[in-house]
Amino acid sequence: MFLKLITLLLLAITSQLAASGPTQQLSKRASLTQVTNFGENASGTLMYIYVPNNLATNPAIVVAIHYCTGTASAYYTNTPYATLAEQYGFIVIYPQSPYSGTCWDVSSAAALTHDGGADSESIANMVTYTISTYGADASRVFVTGSSSGAMMTNVLAATYPEMFAAGVAYSGVPAGCFYTGTVDGWNSTCSQGQVVESQAYWTSVVENMYPGYQGARPRMRIHHGSVDTTLLPQNYNETIKQWTGVFGYSDTPQQTLPNDPASPYTRYIYGENVEGVYGTGIGHTAAIFGDADMEWFGIA
Repeated sequence: MFLKLITLLLLAITSQLAASGPTQQLSKRASLTQVTNFGENASGTLMYIYVPNNLATNPAIVVAIHYCTGTASAYYTNTPYATLAEQYGFIVIYPQSPYSGTCWDVSSAAALTHDGGADSESIANMVTYTISTYGADASRVFVTGSSSGAMMTNVLAATYPEMFAAGVAYSGVPAGCFYTGTVDGWNSTCSQGQVVESQAYWTSVVENMYPGYQGARPRMRIHHGSVDTTLLPQNYNETIKQWTGVFGYSDTPQQTLPNDPASPYTRYIYGENVEGVYGTGIGHTAAIFGDADMEWFGIA
């Protein structure tokens, strides 16, 4: 618990999230609104939503998930997704963790199971509510998050692959790596990069979160920093193994693109459905590249 508290403090110190590109010059015209009646919510997760004034017909949905110590409001304020929503007309869902310290439950068996009744199911129900209420396009639902939110991004991609078309994880760990068997647990072995497994192992972890599922899987882009001391860089390697294994790719990149999307980051292409973005000298708070996210999602 002491280590978890120290880590939370580190996350709080590094929680100023950077956005790149011209989106910073746009403006938010609507407001962040809480929704309390979105459906089954066993974990008590809170739902906030941003519906732009410039709402498209059959809009896309982006689920944007905050870090430990964060809130829906903080992620709304410090990330570019709401201003991008005004530009492109999509809806943003900002879930908020119900736990002290506001990390996400990515450690319990329920959270790591399709329709298991934990945070992951609550967030999926937020998506279902939004599709129904606003006539959103169920084929264009995307998920992204930072730190603990990146962990949940990977978990949602594994537990609800039929729901999400693509995901972008900023400084997280592989789906299932944080398992403790407890709700909102902290797994120091995983955070310190000491869980090193094969592609086949990580692929089986994803498949076991939704047994029998044979459909499409979300395209995944994984961001991490080379000097991350909160969730050590080995977690980048393991997450790449996980998603390349799911898609049957080699975990050796097909292409390496320096200074992409910006220096000191390098983009690695493993196949059509998996990419990595690795920041040399970057710590736990990797910059959020909103415009690049829009391209990855197919919104731009």
